[in-house]
Amino acid sequence: MSAHLLSAADLDRDAATAILDTAERMHAVQTREVKKLPPLRGRTIVNLFFEDSTRTRSSFEIAGKWLSADVINVSAKGSSVSKGESLRDTVLTVAAMGVDALVVRHHASGAVNRIATWVGCSVVNAGDGTHEHPTQALLDAYTLRRRLGELAGRHVVIVGDITHSRVARSNVLLLCTLGARVTIVAPPTLLPSGIGSWPCETSWDLDAVLSGKAHGDVDAVMMLRVQRERMNGGYFPTEREYAIGYGLTPERLDLLAEHAPVLHPGPMNRGLEISSVAADSERSVVLDQVQAGVSVRMAVLYRLLAGAGEVAL
Repeated sequence: MSAHLLSAADLDRDAATAILDTAERMHAVQTREVKKLPPLRGRTIVNLFFEDSTRTRSSFEIAGKWLSADVINVSAKGSSVSKGESLRDTVLTVAAMGVDALVVRHHASGAVNRIATWVGCSVVNAGDGTHEHPTQALLDAYTLRRRLGELAGRHVVIVGDITHSRVARSNVLLLCTLGARVTIVAPPTLLPSGIGSWPCETSWDLDAVLSGKAHGDVDAVMMLRVQRERMNGGYFPTEREYAIGYGLTPERLDLLAEHAPVLHPGPMNRGLEISSVAADSERSVVLDQVQAGVSVRMAVLYRLLAGAGEVAL
């Protein structure tokens, strides 16, 4: 594994599997009374978030602290960026304090890659614009693997706002690296340009895909949030029409095989991309994804900062 984790494409199959295997061992920590491991004692990790986040920042903070690192949170609202300082100057100022890793979320696609060229410490991409979110893809794969076993040959369907989703791109890359087959389903207006070069199939007909008429049996379905805050045009006529065409309704939930879990990276727009029936069903692994976020991010930080040795629990 390189000194950074900027993209799901940074991981080959062996590296991705190693992180998931390490996460399995980290998962045991969550069930212990004392949730502390010593490998990152003396290391300093800064969560540098230029976009609001609850799940990602909290799970990185918990992950670092459970590995005994010192974790500092810096948000754009409280930093010198809000006073006009450039991104480069802010990042270099923080890095000059002797930190070992920066976990960065930024609203601009490619910003985290640029930051990695400015600093000498490890950099983890916690989401950049509409580009990528590699640790989300890892925790999704971890959740699927715990539910389905090995992912090679499995068919995963990703539904929704692909154009504005960094989660979709990272998941397609990682799942294909792990040997899964991926089908993207979205209205034409929410499919990004260049989708033809992605290593996946595409469809506009969710019912046909879920019923197996067009793409074979579905082993898992991932519903993506409609990202209203990133939209600046009419990508679909009304929310009701979107829900009718692309929402995971109770009827569509019934089309899935019994073993097929439902994923959502959160936060959910209930009644839009996913019904409350689907979100609260036994098939839903949304809370499993949240729990997996800590284990996976512990594994990523461990392998970046402590090496690839065996984890002593």
